[in-house]
Amino acid sequence: MAGNTSDPAGQDRLTIPVVAEQLAVGTRTVDTGRGVRIHKTVVTQPVTIDERLGRDEVAIEHVAVDRIVAPDEAPTTRYEGDTMIVPILEEVLVVERRVRIKEELHITRIRREERHQEEVVLKAEQLSIERFDESGSPPTK
Repeated sequence: MAGNTSDPAGQDRLTIPVVAEQLAVGTRTVDTGRGVRIHKTVVTQPVTIDERLGRDEVAIEHVAVDRIVAPDEAPTTRYEGDTMIVPILEEVLVVERRVRIKEELHITRIRREERHQEEVVLKAEQLSIERFDESGSPPTK
């Protein structure tokens, strides 16, 4: 027996080894290969605008009046339908001072519509997401 040794007194001695396990606990970083990959793309899409646009125009007409009025009867700006009438006054010297309406401006609003088309580009973002399993390979679809 390998564990036997001789005693000087002549007796054999038996040695039994004692074994004990010990536990060491710690942490470490391990790359498992799991992850996510995100792809972002910008897509453009042409869009046609088709709207009616309004535009105001004015027509100005000089109308001769040549009428004398009293100073306290001088007309002010007035409307007749869509037409704004602006009196143009002038003082004239006679033996006495009188106010004469020299002319009027007749301003008429004319409403016109026209079609406006234009192609514009709109942008939108799209995402695709890839997930990886523990082996690090992309998933099969």
